[in-house]
Amino acid sequence: MKLSKEEVDKLAHLARLDFSEAEKEAIVNDMDKILGFVDKINELDLEGVEPLIYLSEERNVLRKDEAQDLVTKDEALKNAPDRDTDFFRVPKVLKREEE
Repeated sequence: MKLSKEEVDKLAHLARLDFSEAEKEAIVNDMDKILGFVDKINELDLEGVEPLIYLSEERNVLRKDEAQDLVTKDEALKNAPDRDTDFFRVPKVLKREEE
């Protein structure tokens, strides 16, 4: 299958792209190579070959989502640059709009 400059112009218009003449030539050549490679699939005997859905038979095995206390409150507050008894102290980030 050969791709023409007119088809590249149509695709460029649909994709809202603008190409120079030299770029169009390069795109036509690249697309011809890609379409030629894909066309090679037509030469293969694919009778009885199932479509590939997953690259491997493995599935994600996830652990149960269980709450755990990995860090105590005191350990977490040790790293705080500023704290107030049992809480992190942070600078105010919201400002009230004045009327």
